[in-house]
Amino acid sequence: RNHQCMRRNTIMSGRPAGPYRATNHEDGSQQKLVSSLHPGVDTLDKVMDYGAARFPERNCLGTREVLSEEDELQPNGKVFKKVILGEYQWMSYEETHQAAVCFGSGLAALGQRPQCNIAIFCETRAEWMIAAQACFIYNFPLVTLYSTLGGAAIAHGLNETEITHIITSKDLLHSRLKDILLEVPRLQHIIVVDSKPTSWPGFPRGIMVHNMDAVQELGSRPDNMVVARRRPVPSDIAVIMYTSGSTGIPKGVMISHSNIIAGVTGMAERIPDLDETDTYIGYLPLAHVLELSAEMVCISHGTLYWTSSSIREQKGSKGDTSVLKPTLMAAVPEIMDRIYKNVMTKVEEMSSVQRTLFVLAYNYKMEQITKGYKTPLCDSLVFGKVRSLLGGHMRVLLSGGAPLSAATQRFMNICLCCPVGQGYGLTETCGAGTISEMWDYSTGRVGAPLICSEITLKDWEEGGYYSTDKPHPRGEIVIGGPNVTMGYYKNEVKNREDFFVDSNGQRWFCTGDIGEFHPDGCLKIIDRKKDLVKLQAGEYVSLGKVEAMLKNCPFVDNICAYANSDQSYVIGFVVPNQKQLMALAEQRGLRGSWEEICNNPDMERDVLHIITEAALSAKLERFEIPRKIRLSAEPWTPETGLVTDAFKLKRKELKSHYQEDIERMYGGK
Repeated sequence: RNHQCMRRNTIMSGRPAGPYRATNHEDGSQQKLVSSLHPGVDTLDKVMDYGAARFPERNCLGTREVLSEEDELQPNGKVFKKVILGEYQWMSYEETHQAAVCFGSGLAALGQRPQCNIAIFCETRAEWMIAAQACFIYNFPLVTLYSTLGGAAIAHGLNETEITHIITSKDLLHSRLKDILLEVPRLQHIIVVDSKPTSWPGFPRGIMVHNMDAVQELGSRPDNMVVARRRPVPSDIAVIMYTSGSTGIPKGVMISHSNIIAGVTGMAERIPDLDETDTYIGYLPLAHVLELSAEMVCISHGTLYWTSSSIREQKGSKGDTSVLKPTLMAAVPEIMDRIYKNVMTKVEEMSSVQRTLFVLAYNYKMEQITKGYKTPLCDSLVFGKVRSLLGGHMRVLLSGGAPLSAATQRFMNICLCCPVGQGYGLTETCGAGTISEMWDYSTGRVGAPLICSEITLKDWEEGGYYSTDKPHPRGEIVIGGPNVTMGYYKNEVKNREDFFVDSNGQRWFCTGDIGEFHPDGCLKIIDRKKDLVKLQAGEYVSLGKVEAMLKNCPFVDNICAYANSDQSYVIGFVVPNQKQLMALAEQRGLRGSWEEICNNPDMERDVLHIITEAALSAKLERFEIPRKIRLSAEPWTPETGLVTDAFKLKRKELKSHYQEDIERMYGGK
């Protein structure tokens, strides 16, 4: 039996509003906030130096060899690139460090100056990390932009930060950047990370396109290598990270070297037994703070890691997880929900004997792990196949970016035989805030404050949340500590609203999220200030709460609740689960394409009835339950612009996308 000592958190000065901090494992005393992992390693270039000095020969970055690629036409007319991949090709820590030094030297030779911004607009791949390390070493603040942002948002970010040099990939240069080059007048140099082609005709005058290899070669010339470099200090800005933002134009968050190091220190402490025997798979965009922090955690521990192109198995080639067999991964709930729904669909298709066996094993294991026991027999006989979906060796999954549903979290714990550390943090706090302990199998909570931060609850009168509430203190979550970033780039008004410095000089960030603290010091996110809408009759509806409850319904892949303050009821847009809806249509004797089924008023009524039942059993109030819905045949992806890269709803965009439907549903038509 795993006897674990429970971590409890103390409340400073005994006030229910906090601040709440992690407690010391040894003696239960209150933890002092910790801001660095290794003595003297106080900037990001030193993290790479540390890794290269301690583990020079160890594999660091791995990328799979592309054996062949072809375009595959989809039924909807879209063209997908299908690649056949070989084994991983590895670079050691020493080679990665050397590549970064040469690349940084090459950028300097092309006129990039210390403390002048440089942008990276690229998918998650080894070259992203080499380029980032080069910028950290040479003190070039790195501006990161999500590769799914629209043209206007990309141009805004590049112009606001006055970019002259940008690092990108061949695909993104053609699909996103080429069209907006004339809108970014300061741009002079584009560095493409792909090795082919080597010549780039047809670009505007005054813009030079280089390959990464050529820039590294330029940097490695003796006359460039001898140029003295200006190393960063902890307070220098390392990254200006543009959040994809669920509202309005993206904001650039200024993150100093010391901010990231504090956040990484907090995260690393919550991952048990992390060392150089671990293998990490990079799956989220590196422009996402959770991914960048997780990979920096790996570099500081000598962990072997690498970049994923697909978790799916392609015909003719194995998926990345099958080849790499990773032990660690950071994911957003959307990815885990997909795995959960796929496996559960397969369970439905099993014979009744197999299904009964699966359900029995599932319930037995749930009972055992809550008591602290292991179930090796169940794991190998029943869950081995599910576990092999992520390579069969996964020992910790980090989840962040949005709340993970209880059903999905349980499923991950049981079927993938590995704990899910559910975390809570924001770009503004370097992704750090809280992470649940690996042995804590309770659901719906995000764990205790990390050792780098402390949390207070601020009363929010309008929403009716107070730190004096019983049974649990509630309020707006305010995070303080060395991981709290330096504010938004060129946005003093927003900085004054959202950030403040206390009398001890510590920075704090007001998150806009509402939480409650449980007696064991764990935090639960219960609401969001921006999601609150007041109905005509004065009732407050939290749209986020309604969506979280209804997402557990098997018919719902995604949902956006909407309410107008001059109306008396809530409406909803639903991306239905294709398998469930088609089965229901068949039962009803309805035939037709996916779009026709979604647009069928009878199906709309049936799904609304199912959702209403789910809402009532989830104890939602009558006024919180959507009275009308619209089924969307098209899934919401970052490419559609309706959700962010972390799959959070972009309410403004969804509202304008469905404007006609809103008018119809509220007009009684």
